[in-house]
Amino acid sequence: MGSGGWGWIVPDGLWEVVEPLLPAARVRQQGGGTVNLDDRAVFAAVVYVLTTGCAWRHLPPCFGVSKSTVHRRFTIWTKGGLWGRLRRVMLERLADAEVLDLSRVVVDSVHVRAKRGSCAGPVGRVMRVGVGAGWGGCRRGRA
Repeated sequence: MGSGGWGWIVPDGLWEVVEPLLPAARVRQQGGGTVNLDDRAVFAAVVYVLTTGCAWRHLPPCFGVSKSTVHRRFTIWTKGGLWGRLRRVMLERLADAEVLDLSRVVVDSVHVRAKRGSCAGPVGRVMRVGVGAGWGGCRRGRA
């Protein structure tokens, strides 16, 4: 399960999807520089940080890459649009396998900008998003 020892966090199936989406390593025209580290090890370290919530500076040494390298590559991949492409590919695969169920969808401010102090949707209607006791939710217009 997973070559290179990262199968516990990045299974082979996931890596087969991710690898072609990664931007090509930059080659310096004048040559030289440092050799690029294993993309799979860096990707596994990024996934570890994102799934565990640990700080970049607390990245365990078991990945064999420095925290600054992992963070720099994460930034490069983010600016290059890797996460959006990966999301799109995974959604397409799930839809093709007919296992994607969109009957329950959650939208948050990470994907849709929430204007401060506003609960109105695009056509001016008040949106009721949360359910359950104790949910703070949007309180516009309430006493």
